Amino acid sequence: MLLLRFFFYGGLHVRGLPGEVLSVLALLCLVELITPSKGKSAVYWVFNFLLSFTLFAATVYYAYFGTVPTYAVLSGLNQVPEVKASVGALLQPQQFLYFVDLFILAIIAIVRSVNRRRRGGFSSGYSINVRSVRELSFRSRRPRGGLFWKVGVSFVMIVSLLLSGIYIHSGKGIDNELVRAESVGFLNFQVDAALRNQEAEQKIAEGDLKETIAKIKQLEQSYPYRTSGQASKAEYFGAAKGKNLIIVQMESFQNFPINQKLNGQEITPVLNGLAKEGFYFPHVFQQIGPGNTSDAEFMSNTSIYPTAEIAMSTGYGDRELPSLPRLLQKKGYEANTFHINKVTFWDRNKLYPALNFDKYYDKPYYTNDHFNDFGASDEEMYRVGIEKLTEIKAQNKPFYAQFVTTSSHSPFVVPKDRRHITIPADLEGTTLGNYIAAINYTDYAIGTLIDRLKQAGMWDNTMLVFYGDHFGIQPDAVSPEEITDKVGVPYDDRISRFNIPLIMHIPGGKSGQVVERTGGQVDILPTIANLLGVSLEDEGFTAMGHDLLNVDRNVMGMRYYLPTGSFFNDEVMFVPGKGFDDGTAVSLKTLQPVTDISAYRTDYDYVLKLMKLSDEYVKLLPKRGQ
Repeated sequence: MLLLRFFFYGGLHVRGLPGEVLSVLALLCLVELITPSKGKSAVYWVFNFLLSFTLFAATVYYAYFGTVPTYAVLSGLNQVPEVKASVGALLQPQQFLYFVDLFILAIIAIVRSVNRRRRGGFSSGYSINVRSVRELSFRSRRPRGGLFWKVGVSFVMIVSLLLSGIYIHSGKGIDNELVRAESVGFLNFQVDAALRNQEAEQKIAEGDLKETIAKIKQLEQSYPYRTSGQASKAEYFGAAKGKNLIIVQMESFQNFPINQKLNGQEITPVLNGLAKEGFYFPHVFQQIGPGNTSDAEFMSNTSIYPTAEIAMSTGYGDRELPSLPRLLQKKGYEANTFHINKVTFWDRNKLYPALNFDKYYDKPYYTNDHFNDFGASDEEMYRVGIEKLTEIKAQNKPFYAQFVTTSSHSPFVVPKDRRHITIPADLEGTTLGNYIAAINYTDYAIGTLIDRLKQAGMWDNTMLVFYGDHFGIQPDAVSPEEITDKVGVPYDDRISRFNIPLIMHIPGGKSGQVVERTGGQVDILPTIANLLGVSLEDEGFTAMGHDLLNVDRNVMGMRYYLPTGSFFNDEVMFVPGKGFDDGTAVSLKTLQPVTDISAYRTDYDYVLKLMKLSDEYVKLLPKRGQ
């Protein structure tokens, strides 16, 4: 438990340590009471291993997500084989210290076994004497399984549970998961998560979807940064009305490579050109939960916050989700999605029907050109995609196509013969060098998509949207100073890391526009709907995000990788402590701390309320077929 606190908090941090001790003691007492004497040794070995493995898995999880995992998200370990290369990159030798005690105990057990065998080879008289002494010694002790022992262990367990309950209660007012886990202890944090989930489920069971929607509308009316006296018709409404729509979700794609060069070479020449002709949003941030890439798909298609309790595809794939496919299908569109992995990965076989995509094209549809561990390359995905979209075009139907790229997935290995940028010798083989090569390939493949659209006669009638699903570079793998030095761009290990690109390109656009509004992935759907001429108000669609072209300021919450209560607005990134008052803010422009945070309390309160209502909303949505 001390080791866990070291990995989580960078030190032993004695605050809350008694909570750790009490929770483990209660578990040990339970094991002692319910296990028969004959099998007790084996059960303790299993208990030791399971606890060690749980703490090990939590540490690896924290190394990637920066969030304390709950029992619910740890249940998603079945997805690990699909991303084994990415997980392998997170493993550090010191993380295996959790198993040192098991190793030492195994050696002791082996040594004892050898010694017993050696003693067995001595004279029978000596053996009898030793056996007699052992039997006499055993009879002189009170049996461990006796009534007195069980009463004593029961008493210790009850006291431990009661004191653990006090610790859990003390963390009730702390929204920041990392601070709460530190205060109450890791295992107590799991109990607290279960209690909070049960309490929330009970409230939702008593709730009403229409009432929740009304609460969301009421909260939106109090939104502090909405333009007063806004024109009845939104700006750019219907600018791409009737056009086909292609959304490309780019794997691990951060914003800092956009418009940057490496040794005179543009890192993302294709996206740079698209940004110059369309809308480029340089201040958009990821908002994903434990579902990572699949959560990004969920948000861009629903404008609903992930609950941060479980991957949305797994937890809510049985719902009838209000979505972009449903909105566009009302206008006669066909909605298809393309991903080169198996559709069961992150339960997309549930997510896509929940979003109401007409068809999905997964692994069997592509020729495996062995680009990376996932298999087929982005180029192959676009080849198949354009073939399928050409068939829809032949039916004179508009389409919405979602492409989910994988070629820039960690550990960012691009085959040498598929590279399209020269990596300098001092970056060759480094994480940063590999990342730039992978991002550059993703950009190159997008160029092949554009070429295929032009060849198929669809370029002039298709709106394109590109955005990153989440960050790619881990802060412990590449320092901010290295990125600044090699790429020439200021870099913050949180603001810049969570900053993803968003580019929207409309056919016929010649002069682009840089939209400085801060946004998140929940804002993608409302902005697209506006450009396509779809009124969310007229459609009765409830969105948690905003049209970034028609708000004068914006604020959006984030509660994974950052604790609950964190948000970005047009000025700062805010991260709470136990609450708002001991929180910290960093300027998005200067990347320097902001000392006076008093002006941001309304944003903090608004974001907390909105995310809670978003959770209510998605949990109250009807299940498919009901």
